[in-house]
Amino acid sequence: MSKTLTRSDLANAVHEQIGLSYNESAQLVSSVLEEISLCLETGEQVKLSSFGTFSVSSKNARVGRNPKTGVEATITPRRVLSFRPSNLMKKRVNGG
Repeated sequence: MSKTLTRSDLANAVHEQIGLSYNESAQLVSSVLEEISLCLETGEQVKLSSFGTFSVSSKNARVGRNPKTGVEATITPRRVLSFRPSNLMKKRVNGG
């Protein structure tokens, strides 16, 4: 089973590769993630070159069905977050 990458892991990588103190690295990682979150909250698209694009889309209300019981239920309108990897990222993930 693979390991999950955490904020702490990202801060350690910044600390080791750039040479900032661990606290400065953790603050940098938090700032970047906060900026991405704020942009997505306002409906902006976030495009990271050679990585991918995060976007928010709206879904309308619809009638769904509980697959176990078959009972119909209304699914409320909502906003959903999606990620579309870049072609370069797809190649890297697929070993290319």
